[in-house]
Amino acid sequence: MKLKRILISVAALTLFQLPGVLPAQDTGPIIAEGIINAPVDTVWASWTTSAGLSSWLAPHAEIDLQIGGLMRTNYNPQGTLGDPGTIENTILSYEPKRMLSIKVSRFPETFPFPNAVSEMWTVLYFEPSDSLQTHLRVVGLGFQSTEESQKMRAFFERGNILTVQQLQRRFPAASR
Repeated sequence: MKLKRILISVAALTLFQLPGVLPAQDTGPIIAEGIINAPVDTVWASWTTSAGLSSWLAPHAEIDLQIGGLMRTNYNPQGTLGDPGTIENTILSYEPKRMLSIKVSRFPETFPFPNAVSEMWTVLYFEPSDSLQTHLRVVGLGFQSTEESQKMRAFFERGNILTVQQLQRRFPAASR
């Protein structure tokens, strides 16, 4: 019986070493979430107004909140909107103060995942925790099993967590 288990283990290990045979890829959504110490109206405005975005996300930011409108950001303080470092997201849908969905439509020249990004989109959910706090949930979707998409998935998994943390820093907990 012990020999049978060893042979099965060796066979399984050998299978993963065969050329072209890869372990299963995670194509499910990535989720980053946290409590923001500000009311929903304030958190919503932080994502959906140019002044709000510039106050915490990127030094250069603008948004045209309408279906098909653009959210443009540039994280380089010396950059400008429209230069090669600009990121453009197209607004796919929104429900005021509850949900915003966006899709990257232009990425910086140096973005390492130019093919995979065309398949993904992001949905942000805003839910009041109480009158002074908001539960923000950022969901990334559309990941494929390709190597490029899997690397991009890991990139956005880390990036979305950092984005939530950055917004939390924008609204620190009130001292008691």
